[in-house]
Amino acid sequence: MSRPRIVFMGTPEFAVSSLQACFDVGDVVAVVTQPDKPKGRGNALSIPPVKALAIERGVTVLQPAKLRTPPFSEELRKLAPDVCVVTAYGRILPKDVLEVPPHGCVNVHASLLPRFRGAAPIQWAIAHGDTETGVALMRMDEGLDTGPVIAMKRLPIAPDETSAALHEKLSRLGGEILRESLPAYLRGELKPVLQPSEGVVLAPIIQKEDGLLDFTKPAVELERRVRAFTPWPGAFTGIHGSRLKVHRTKVGSGHGAPGTVLAAGSGGIEVACGEGSIVLLDVQPEGKRVMAAGEFLAGHKLTPGSQPFAAPVEKS
Repeated sequence: MSRPRIVFMGTPEFAVSSLQACFDVGDVVAVVTQPDKPKGRGNALSIPPVKALAIERGVTVLQPAKLRTPPFSEELRKLAPDVCVVTAYGRILPKDVLEVPPHGCVNVHASLLPRFRGAAPIQWAIAHGDTETGVALMRMDEGLDTGPVIAMKRLPIAPDETSAALHEKLSRLGGEILRESLPAYLRGELKPVLQPSEGVVLAPIIQKEDGLLDFTKPAVELERRVRAFTPWPGAFTGIHGSRLKVHRTKVGSGHGAPGTVLAAGSGGIEVACGEGSIVLLDVQPEGKRVMAAGEFLAGHKLTPGSQPFAAPVEKS
């Protein structure tokens, strides 16, 4: 076929590489993104990163509040897309939308499906201790990331990988898989393959409380959660009734009752866990900047053997 007509659907920074790839392999006739949202203290409207690129490229931008009422499928049909490409759009597509393009709606998903279906595959891959992840290009159906897979690209997860770093790598990989596989799919050279029923793991949307460090858990699990949930919602504990964010840690070699301070000095704050110990390296007291643990200790004396950590008291 000649250059395909593509309607792109996406919203955050993660989706920008995918949109750039669509410009390379087809004619993007419209970009569909979430409505602008108020941001910051002044509540000024902030446009999605995908919209910014679309405006720069002179492409029509659509920002429907809902896809069902009035039926967005009617507007989509007028655009006559050959395919819709979806990356981190943030809404479930109804059946009437999925059925408009002759080649369907294809989704760039940041995991090796069927592992980590859902909203937060990048964070949960790190939190689970996976050593490999990637992106999947999938033909969408009405389920949650259940459609047949067109192609996958794999990527190792480094032992010190943070979700922010992995987010950038997988965003770029999403662009690569579209450049490599979307044209072949549209020519009929790549056939979608049903996902296996084994190996399904869900990656639910992250809640604020997921960042709470429970020192009864193994140290390796807590170290992974710090890397997974920074910058949002942030890993944290409570100390003397206040929230203490934890930005960087390492697994220690000590042992003791969970939550007990084993050592506190310039090398960090070592805390006993359910298995092993974890060393808090960079922390952020409530209302303050990020600081090394040694600097924090200059104003907060912690005695080995003490148990100062507890879930923070939420302010009403």
